[in-house]
Amino acid sequence: MSLENANILASCSYENQTVGFLYFSVAEDYFTGLNLHRKGWKSVYLNPERLQFLGTSTTNFNDSLIQWTRWTSGPVTVALSRFCPLIYGPLKMSLVQLLCYSELAFMPLLNCLSLWGFAVIPQLCLFNGIPLYPKVSDPNFNIFSIILVSSISKSLYEVVTTGGQFKVWRNEWRIWMMRSVTSYTYGCLDVLLNKLGMKEATFLPTNKVTDDEQVKLYEMGAFDFRTATMFLAPLVTVILINIAAFVGAVVKALVVDDDGDQYWEKMFGQMFLSFFILISNFAVIEGMIIRRDKAKIPLSSTLWSVVFSMFILLIGSVILC
Repeated sequence: MSLENANILASCSYENQTVGFLYFSVAEDYFTGLNLHRKGWKSVYLNPERLQFLGTSTTNFNDSLIQWTRWTSGPVTVALSRFCPLIYGPLKMSLVQLLCYSELAFMPLLNCLSLWGFAVIPQLCLFNGIPLYPKVSDPNFNIFSIILVSSISKSLYEVVTTGGQFKVWRNEWRIWMMRSVTSYTYGCLDVLLNKLGMKEATFLPTNKVTDDEQVKLYEMGAFDFRTATMFLAPLVTVILINIAAFVGAVVKALVVDDDGDQYWEKMFGQMFLSFFILISNFAVIEGMIIRRDKAKIPLSSTLWSVVFSMFILLIGSVILC
């Protein structure tokens, strides 16, 4: 390709007066699809065995979080605008299609709020000895168990039926947790601040330069935690809160509480939730404590997270007690 043709391609001027992408938000593909389907366009599902194109995906933690922050702000921008599918789509699209676009638009915001809630509130109550869930012997406890098992089974089924393995499902589950308290959080905050006129909309391109060391870590299945503290601090803070709550509950059940069996029965749901979060995100604990390579979590980020977690635990104790 000549330099002249490359400049024309980069300028996107060839899209003038054509059916091209609409750039209302940084998620131009989502916004364009919403408008085309609203105008009556029909889509077909095409997933042939032969790969149709090749692309380069992110291979390190930093680029992945930056990319997902951008992908978060795009749909949320649409959700909080006059183009919100719930008010822009009715009577123009089928109900199922409307719900799909709405789910994509609000998913980052809902995941952000729900993950922060499940990762902090039950743990603060556990840390202060306040039961939130029914006792194990209570028949209502089965309701929570069925919801958890069905959710995990559904995601595992989707991965397996699309050609993935158990390892893929495990990675997707923990990456979803990590994104929810980092990229989804910052993406939603970016949109809210922009709507309030406190921040201009920004577009951060994903780094396409490959690094041999990062690629090697990626192929080994190891996280490269060389990213900004703004991404690491929320993630590590959540892990530290769960460690404090879980360890404190175990110590109280084994050493402090005279009726340990009764305590286990009351707090099992919250203890299991903390344990599940810690096991799913063991890579973060490994990056803080075990690893000694350059890609570990920096000590400065860990110390900041210790301060944040202690502050949250203190505030929680003051409010709950």
